[in-house]
Amino acid sequence: MRVLARPAQYLALAAYLLFLGFPLLWLISASVKSSAELNSLNVSLLPQEWHWDNYAQALERQGLISSAWNSLTVALASTALVLLIALPAAYVLARMRGRLRAAGVGWILVSQVFPVVLVILPLFLVLRTIGLTDSLFGLTLVHTTYMLPFALWLLQGYVAAVPIDLEEAGAMDGGNRLVVLRRIVLPLLAPGVAATAMFSFVSSWNEFFFALVLLQSPENYTLPITLKMFVGGEGKVALGPLAAGAVLAAIPSIVFFTLMRRKLTSGLMAGAVKG
Repeated sequence: MRVLARPAQYLALAAYLLFLGFPLLWLISASVKSSAELNSLNVSLLPQEWHWDNYAQALERQGLISSAWNSLTVALASTALVLLIALPAAYVLARMRGRLRAAGVGWILVSQVFPVVLVILPLFLVLRTIGLTDSLFGLTLVHTTYMLPFALWLLQGYVAAVPIDLEEAGAMDGGNRLVVLRRIVLPLLAPGVAATAMFSFVSSWNEFFFALVLLQSPENYTLPITLKMFVGGEGKVALGPLAAGAVLAAIPSIVFFTLMRRKLTSGLMAGAVKG
């Protein structure tokens, strides 16, 4: 049985990867198919003819490149703000004891209960009052506020996993609080920071509802809003260019995941040597 255990594990892993990757493979296949083939009843993964002009049509129409730049700006800015706020707050929350910590944890849990549709109207009114409804800066603030509770919850778990004895040892060696945090605690939090950054970036990059309600000017549209424009007024969908645009929209997330992969997979205690 032990001889068969390892092949069975690899087979299960391959099946799981195929299950996860099949929608992406089908999307890539649809992006190089003609409209006639996409609308026909003959369904196959491999296209009968390769139509690369779908990508050209996707890039030429609807301002896809400018909206991708808007999405990238908002995603990077909101990710940076989330990390800047969540890191110190997570450290305080993880090391704190008593009612104040319970109140902080309760706020995180309660903030995740309400659906977005319940807060969008008062949020829109507040942003309209301060003049931030149709701006990327206002959308960045909304994304930061929306992602912050989960990021805080995620990071405080990583902080709690760092033994406080390491901080005490660093203090006994003569390091002040800032030195201990920068040289000991922060390297140990690299996987948590990477996971939080990935979550924040992908959530902001793919976010649709807030952008749909808050943005009115075409020059401020983010990528999900622009992709919606591939659906005509009568419900007719340009399937080939839409699939090509969706494939192009997935590239930044894949690149960001690739850049963060090493930090994410590194061991939590690997930074103890650096400290």
